[in-house]
Amino acid sequence: MKKFTFAYPTKVYFGEGIAAEALEQELSKVGEAVMLAYGGGSIHKNGIYKEINDCLLKAGKKVVEFSGIMPNPTYMKVQEGVDLVRKHHVDFILAVGGGSVIDCCKVISAQTILEEDIWQMEYREKIFPKGGIPMGVIVTASGTGAEMNAGAVITHEEKKWKGPIFGNGASFAVLDPAYTMSVPAQQVFSGAFDTLSHAMETYLGTSDGENVSDDVALAIMRNTVVNMRRLLVNFQDMQARSNLMWDSAMAENGILKAGRLTDFQAHQMEHQLGAYTDCNHGQGLAVIQPVYYRHIVKDAEQKFTRFAKVVFSVETAEEGLDALDGFIRECGLPTKMSQLKSTVEITPQVLRKVADTCNLIKCNPRKLDREEIYEILSECL
Repeated sequence: MKKFTFAYPTKVYFGEGIAAEALEQELSKVGEAVMLAYGGGSIHKNGIYKEINDCLLKAGKKVVEFSGIMPNPTYMKVQEGVDLVRKHHVDFILAVGGGSVIDCCKVISAQTILEEDIWQMEYREKIFPKGGIPMGVIVTASGTGAEMNAGAVITHEEKKWKGPIFGNGASFAVLDPAYTMSVPAQQVFSGAFDTLSHAMETYLGTSDGENVSDDVALAIMRNTVVNMRRLLVNFQDMQARSNLMWDSAMAENGILKAGRLTDFQAHQMEHQLGAYTDCNHGQGLAVIQPVYYRHIVKDAEQKFTRFAKVVFSVETAEEGLDALDGFIRECGLPTKMSQLKSTVEITPQVLRKVADTCNLIKCNPRKLDREEIYEILSECL
C-alpha cells in the first residue's frame, strides 16, 4: 500500500426519523443565518421541507432559501448561491437533496470565502481551498456518496466542461433511508448503479496484491447488487434502501481509496458527455461501463475474474461482464446512448467532442488514447 493520511471529518446520523435529533444537536453549534438549499421542489411535496424548516425555526434560525439546483449543477448556479450567501451574511449552509445539491453547496461554501475564481485557482494555479462556510447535508437521494467528502462535480457551461472541483466538506450528514421513498424508481436504480460504478472504478485502479481496499470494494459491489435486486422484488424494502444508502457513502468516503490509485476513466467519459448533453449520470455510466470494460478486460483479467466470482457468482472475466450487462438490463437501465434522455441529440459529432476533451486517466489497467475513447463511445450508440 502507498502512504496515506486518513481523517473522518463528517459526523453521520443514520436511520429512520433521525433528522430532528441530528438538527437539534448540530444547529446549536452554528450561527443564526442558515441557507436551506434544495433542488426542484420535491421536498415540498413529500413533507421533508416542512420537517426540516420546522427544525430550523424551532432552533431560532433565520432561513435563507436557495432552490432550483439542477441535476448536473452548473458553475453559474454555484455563483448564484455564492451571491446569496454573501448578500444575506449566511453563517451555515444546509444542503437537502442528492449529489447535485450537495456538490453545488460544497463549491458555494468554498468559493464564498475566496477572492479569486475557484475554477481558475484549481485548474490554472493548482491551488485548492482549505475551508469554507460551515455546512451540513441531509441526503434524500443516495448513490453519489457526496455527503462524506469535499469533492464536487460541476458543469462549466461556458467552457463546455464537466469535472471535479474541490470544495468544502460537510461537518455532518443525515442519512434517513425513508427520505428516499418518494424518489422515482429509475432515479433510485441509476443512483445505485453510480454506487456500483464508484466501487468498480476504485477496484480496477492500481493496487498491490491482496489489498484490503479491493476486498472492501468487492463487498460493497456485491451488497449493492444484492440490494438492488431486493428493490426489484419489493420497491418499499426499507432494509434494502438502508444498505444501499450506506453502500453509497462507503464507496465515496475515502476508505476504499486509502493507499491506492483509482481508475475513474468511465466517469471521465460520462462527465464530459454530461458537459455536452443533459443525460442522467448513473444511466450514462450504465451505457458506457460494460463497453469500456470489454476493451480493457485482458489488461486486468485476474481482477475481472475475481469480480465475476465475488459479485456475480460466475467463473470467468468474460462471464462477469456478461452478468454485468444482464444486470443493467434487469434493472431497466439504458444500454445504448439512444435510450438516454437528453434534450441534446447524441450524435457521432457530439461523441467526437467528448472523446477529444475528456480527461485521460493514467492509473487504470491501460491508459486509453482519444481514438479508443471515441471507439468506445461510438459502440455505445
